[in-house]
Amino acid sequence: MEYLELKVDKWTFMVPKGFFYNENDFWARIDGNIVTVGITSYLQSNLSDIIFVSLPQIGTKIEQFGEAGSFESVEAALDVISPVSGSMVEVNNELVNSPDLANSDPYGKGWFLKIELTDFG
Repeated sequence: MEYLELKVDKWTFMVPKGFFYNENDFWARIDGNIVTVGITSYLQSNLSDIIFVSLPQIGTKIEQFGEAGSFESVEAALDVISPVSGSMVEVNNELVNSPDLANSDPYGKGWFLKIELTDFG
């Protein structure tokens, strides 16, 4: 994976190239009509340890910028905001069982969900 260096205030982050990022600190990686969604390293580092993840059922219809699950850290509880519209085709059960994957590998094993794309606005 090829990365870009991003500086925000006093922090420096490495973010993968070829991903889309939104103002809610979620990323989207598009492969055909399937979009994988996760949180940015910036968000997970600001929230500290993620301790709980709740994701929707497969088949659930999701609207762009709609709630697509939730997660909790030792700092806060937040909704997963979908960057696209579509139908849920896969959730990361490994993340549900080991929420710390969002901290240790937010762009890899720490992905949250996969959506069959209907609209990317």
